[in-house]
Amino acid sequence: MFLPLLVMACGDDGDNSSSAPAGSVTLSETSLTFTETGGEKQVSVTAPGEWDASASDSWIKIKKSGTLETSGRIDITIEENSTRNGRTGTVKVYSKGASAQLTITQTGREPEPVDPTIEVPDGYELVWHDEFDGNELNNRDWRHEVQGPGWVNNELQTYVNTAYDGKFVTEVADGTLKINCFKTADGKVCSGRIYARETEGWCYGIFEARIKLPTGKGTWPAFWMMPVNNDWSVTPWPLCGEIDIMEEVGCNPNYTSSSIHCDAYNHTKNTQKTAERLTQGAQDDFHLYRLEWTQDYIRTYVDGKMLLNFANDGKGNISTWPFKRAFYVILNLAWGGDWGGMNGVDETCLPATMEVDYVRVFQKTK
Repeated sequence: MFLPLLVMACGDDGDNSSSAPAGSVTLSETSLTFTETGGEKQVSVTAPGEWDASASDSWIKIKKSGTLETSGRIDITIEENSTRNGRTGTVKVYSKGASAQLTITQTGREPEPVDPTIEVPDGYELVWHDEFDGNELNNRDWRHEVQGPGWVNNELQTYVNTAYDGKFVTEVADGTLKINCFKTADGKVCSGRIYARETEGWCYGIFEARIKLPTGKGTWPAFWMMPVNNDWSVTPWPLCGEIDIMEEVGCNPNYTSSSIHCDAYNHTKNTQKTAERLTQGAQDDFHLYRLEWTQDYIRTYVDGKMLLNFANDGKGNISTWPFKRAFYVILNLAWGGDWGGMNGVDETCLPATMEVDYVRVFQKTK
């Protein structure tokens, strides 16, 4: 059934006429509802003449056909909603001064089912996790970086997608993720760097990973975060912010550190906010590294003991607190570089492996 929506327009449509245009835009639907997974639906359009349409939000994708005719169709594709919050948007169709509006609603995702063995902090809920219980990395949640040596920090490794010459830089087996760094037959050192939910991320929460660190002079493993969808021309590093939950360099074994970087506090100015402590056995067994991030502070913990405590100064200045937007999780194993190679590298320790038991993200319940 076609439901006419007539909007009487004030002003003219370009012919300097003061009278309202005749005709109306009619849509086969005036509202559509999608589940959290999104999907595709179609809406038919009739109009008094040529018509056009626009969507109010980027998560609503539209494809128009028949816009030069008085009837046509809009194919609507809705992206997955990975948040707990429902959302509402519109598609507006207009022709000869008249318009009609289609309202689109999408539900938020349901809470993650919680394994009873997972300890959820009081006042929080589990919003995302990877226990690495399968036999391959979930490419829906993770993306590999691909970059050559020297890309950042004068590091020596080549980051590749999954494998190189039949050897895996990332593999899931026996309940853990292995990030491998190895030398290839053609003389490269290859390794892995992966991003979790890179285009979505999370703003505030508790982020934790249980990790066993590699051994050897030249290794530089890290568990850290960077901002989602950053416009580097507007907010270049370090203005954009960076949260380093755990770093360690093999030339200083078992000393794990946490840092934050921003415009006011970063290592290029020798003003970075860093805390380091001996984590006995970090290279021999798994230890728990945690970030607690709120609008008031950033705190990191190793095995439940606080390491770094960085408070929001409350001035609303991006130079000192850019940490009020979504960031995504990064796991990587670098080789050499400004810090990892500060005392040289020892290729006899290759291959080296950073092993991750799980990564979990919790956010406060509403």
